[in-house]
Amino acid sequence: MGRLNGKIAFVTGGASGLGEAMVRCFAAEGAAVVIADIDETAGGALARQLDGARFIRPDVTQEQQWLAAFATCERVDVLVNNAGITTYGSIEDVSLEMFRHEFEVDVVGVFLGCKHVIPLMKGAGGSIINMSSLCGVRAQAELAAYDAAKAAVTHLTKSIALHCAAQRYGIRCNSIHPGTIDTPIVRKVLAQVENPDQVLAGWIAGHPLARLGRPEEVAAMALYLASDESAFTTGAEFRVDGGASI
Repeated sequence: MGRLNGKIAFVTGGASGLGEAMVRCFAAEGAAVVIADIDETAGGALARQLDGARFIRPDVTQEQQWLAAFATCERVDVLVNNAGITTYGSIEDVSLEMFRHEFEVDVVGVFLGCKHVIPLMKGAGGSIINMSSLCGVRAQAELAAYDAAKAAVTHLTKSIALHCAAQRYGIRCNSIHPGTIDTPIVRKVLAQVENPDQVLAGWIAGHPLARLGRPEEVAAMALYLASDESAFTTGAEFRVDGGASI
């Protein structure tokens, strides 16, 4: 316990799923956590449950809302860019509007968070954690927009890591690549398909450990990257995927 004592962590998409698991983990380890989400009901309720947590509602696609959110922070030691969506469909099925929306949330939102947190971190250093996906390194035919967006996050992370290292900012930037994790967003994807049981069975079969991952297993990786234990780690891909990338 106490691996994040004294740190301020800002977690987007923090009201549910992977974000909620990370928020709870960080708070338990001593961090003051800013829960950023568009779900005011869930985000506010979570903040009230945790000592030292507070809720804020920025739209991650809007630059001015990022600036306003960070203006409320004394500093930020850890930023987790977790807010995201998953658009189901092949290149033939996905519309231009759907493709653009996927990139606005999953890529532009990460870009803005990273860009505007650097001035808050570069005095004392910090850790940026970008949530990519197994799909950021291995594509699936039915996730064309999501594949492309998460691949962009993967390489954007490396570019930021190299820049911050070259500038000697003391800022680390890494990406986490979960396999299929049992979260509300996964259930939303299943709700979009005609044969959810078949799709779910295929996802499970694609993981050598023969199950879906749990949110707290991804949160454990985020905790390592948020803590000083990962001080010599930047620009790296951390796969929490039950062996699916082997």
